[in-house]
Amino acid sequence: MTETTATAHDAQQQIAEEFAFFSDWTERYQYLIDLGKQLPAFPEASKTDEWRVHGCQSMVWLVPSGDAAKMHFNAASDSAIVSGLLALLLRVYSDRSAADIVATEPEFIQAIGLAKHLSPTRSNGLAATLAKIKSYAAAALG
Repeated sequence: MTETTATAHDAQQQIAEEFAFFSDWTERYQYLIDLGKQLPAFPEASKTDEWRVHGCQSMVWLVPSGDAAKMHFNAASDSAIVSGLLALLLRVYSDRSAADIVATEPEFIQAIGLAKHLSPTRSNGLAATLAKIKSYAAAALG
């Protein structure tokens, strides 16, 4: 994982630049899979229904920590491509303030053409995961 970029906006710019490097979606999917392999180890004990993100076809777990000043997310999936999507979401949303998280729209999804290249079930899962991240942040804000 790369170190946390200065702002969520910077992280999204960086993601767009990385994906622009690849000429086709076969390479982009491979890059996503590689990013997913770099997710930090996820404790088996956290793979419970309490942390499961519902609305995803594959299994996805998301565990928040920290407080409104700085929230951290740990995530895992049983799908290689979904793990890559989680890695992107964590780059944009993890280790930010709850206010930043709530205010940040996932512009990188459009910027890299992801919306057009995900199956409807993966798009729904991505939306469900994003909603969960934002709901944890909103709860931290009280």
